[in-house]
Amino acid sequence: MLVTVPIGLWVFSLVCDFVFVYTGDTRWAVTAYFTLAGGIVGALLAALPGLIDFLGLHDERAHRVGTYHLVLNLAIVAAQAVNFWLRLQADGDAAVLPRAISMVAVAALIVSGWLGGHLVHVLGVTQPQAHAAGEVAGRHDRLHPRM
Repeated sequence: MLVTVPIGLWVFSLVCDFVFVYTGDTRWAVTAYFTLAGGIVGALLAALPGLIDFLGLHDERAHRVGTYHLVLNLAIVAAQAVNFWLRLQADGDAAVLPRAISMVAVAALIVSGWLGGHLVHVLGVTQPQAHAAGEVAGRHDRLHPRM
């Protein structure tokens, strides 16, 4: 599940920002910067399987929720890319706007996560399974009979 990588990195980046503001230790700002970058890379890697899943949605309601989820995720990645660029351009570690963007992006991640959870747990959108659990167990018993 690739989506956990950018989520974790972006949340940790925000935590590092808070620790930096509290302590003034620039190592936390540097860590926030690199975890933000890693989250962007992770999100781009997760986007392709997400797009494939989205294109496979045929239920109208699931497609509508999936569209909201997709658009919100694209907006989050775009915001985090701007965030990264602002940090790259910043003359010092005390820039407020990038940290505000991080807070808004993490809040939006919560909404996006809820939408993704709604797709899976309420609307039943899942990856197709090659075999049901019973079929796998039955096949295993045929291939490896008990003595």
